Amino acid sequence: MKLKLITLVSAAAMLFAGSANAEDLSLAGKRIGIAVVGTQHFWDREAFNGAVSTVEKLGGEAVPVDGGRDNQVHADNHDILLTNKVDAVISILGDAAVEPKFKALTEAGIPVFTVDHPSQYSVNNTTSDNYYMGTTIGRFMADAIGGKGKVAVFNAFEKSLRICGIRVGLWKYVLQDYPEIEIIQPELAEAYANAPEDARKKTLDLLSQYPEGTLDVIHVGCWDQPAIGVVQALEETGRTDVLVTALDGGPDTLEIMAEDGSPFVANVAQQPNKIGATAAKNVARYFAGETLLPQTYVDVVPINGQDGAKKAYEELGYGTLD
Repeated sequence: MKLKLITLVSAAAMLFAGSANAEDLSLAGKRIGIAVVGTQHFWDREAFNGAVSTVEKLGGEAVPVDGGRDNQVHADNHDILLTNKVDAVISILGDAAVEPKFKALTEAGIPVFTVDHPSQYSVNNTTSDNYYMGTTIGRFMADAIGGKGKVAVFNAFEKSLRICGIRVGLWKYVLQDYPEIEIIQPELAEAYANAPEDARKKTLDLLSQYPEGTLDVIHVGCWDQPAIGVVQALEETGRTDVLVTALDGGPDTLEIMAEDGSPFVANVAQQPNKIGATAAKNVARYFAGETLLPQTYVDVVPINGQDGAKKAYEELGYGTLD
């Protein structure tokens, strides 16, 4: 019942967001600070680009700051925006270090809008439906291994990033329906920087502990950049017995999924550019006097198997995969 209620609330939020898309929005005369944790990764970069371009399309001036994938630098960049006296701030990702910065901005009369970072200081947080992402990847993964087997999970950020906690928590919730699926302990922790290479090395070590036939799937609980390294390790060792699942569905990982014989069998793709653009539109709605919901959810695309990856790649506008 609780999950059904969450789904209904999420659906209502999506309908709310869609109902205002046709409005004549404007940010003319407004300076909007846009703080992003980094632009090295596709998701971060696309969310940032979506926010910047939409602010400019709506007639506003974008004031961008990039944290270079350092959470503390990202947090401190909000001080720059406060000093610059922008009219509003869009903050993309980040950990708890941003909270006192949000508080200072709010006390200075500068409204804060977040992306993938729920906060008591945020007027609105624009995000994917992380509840749906977690439950969907749980079902896809369980089906891929026939409802039984051993799974290793990369899960570094369940406790430090709320969106990761939701995704992993719902994944584990679904697996309660599969008593023959065992999550190997201890769970693995991927590095934030250079995640593919870090995950490749840790996967090689994992595989040395679990010979062929003793491990069925490796899941990356919050995102999919580490999955690139996981697949590389499986290919290096010839371990065709192990499958891979993850979340985010960027073009690089969809390309891997679309390869013949790929072990990467399931994903849920987000639309980061649309998320950033929606956040910018919500700023305009706010200045137009509209009351916003605390959360705005942007649709995700579930991806199951090679054909699903090819279809999603095209639907998301990344091109065509043969």
